[in-house]
Amino acid sequence: MGRYVLRRLGLTAITLVLTSFAVFAAAEVLPGDVGRTILGPYASQQQVDQLNHQLGADDPLAQRYFTWAGNFVRGDWGESPIQRVEVRPLVIDRLKNSLILGGFALILIVPFSVLLGVLAALHYGRPLDRVISIAGLSFVALPEFVVGVVVIVVFAVKLGWFPVSSQVPSANPVDIVRQCLLPAIPLMFVLFGYISRMARAGTIDALRSNYTRTAILKGLPQRYVIMRHVLRNSLLPTITVVSVQVGYLVGGLVVVEQLFSYPGIGELILNAATGHDLPTLEASVLMIAVIYTVANFTADIVAALLNPRVRLAT
Repeated sequence: MGRYVLRRLGLTAITLVLTSFAVFAAAEVLPGDVGRTILGPYASQQQVDQLNHQLGADDPLAQRYFTWAGNFVRGDWGESPIQRVEVRPLVIDRLKNSLILGGFALILIVPFSVLLGVLAALHYGRPLDRVISIAGLSFVALPEFVVGVVVIVVFAVKLGWFPVSSQVPSANPVDIVRQCLLPAIPLMFVLFGYISRMARAGTIDALRSNYTRTAILKGLPQRYVIMRHVLRNSLLPTITVVSVQVGYLVGGLVVVEQLFSYPGIGELILNAATGHDLPTLEASVLMIAVIYTVANFTADIVAALLNPRVRLAT
């Protein structure tokens, strides 16, 4: 297990290095000029070139990357030339807000999706299985923007149960539900489809396996077989899917955050990209990549603990 963890740590470090270079290079080739963005359209080209030189925007790409990466590791993420604030506290604050919203959606939908996926597998080919499967496919096909508009119109405008725009909730559980439930619904629709279908497929494979048949032939109770043999193996693909969705929840909230005016990192990335705010854009995207790789690393470790064949096969 120790060797497996070290291998995964090494792969995670390599992934982060390659991702950091890809993020930096992609941000640098975005159309626009940071000097022109700051000074405005009426500034002379000489003034723009002078500002770009002061900011280091005219240095070679490799030099700018190593300078940026070194500063990032040391905690110096630079200053936003557009908002005139330090990038690090700005990104961390927005990231925290997105984690609150994404974590709220995960806590609600993951147990529910897994439960219905397992129930569908236990009733394979029956009406309950068909209903859950069709519902999962339908929810995935619904655009987040459409679901968000519907819940705003129904629950915020018509019924007045929730605010139209969501803010960062306080520690009060009531306020958390009030501020996060509506923006979490479009996310939960998408997550339900992926997680429930994966839990269903994994459970069906586990039910058809030889070790499950052997346990049943031994006369073990069905509940014991499901809890000790089926779920232990069927949930491995589901864990992987959930870890992948963590990256989506953190970085893919642009539509939901814009629709509900929620101050998360998705909204920050959109504004940074349109405003050519490269320090903020690069730091935000790299932090999402860090969370994504950490979530995948955690999922690998959990899978290896649940099934020793995973760590022995690598």
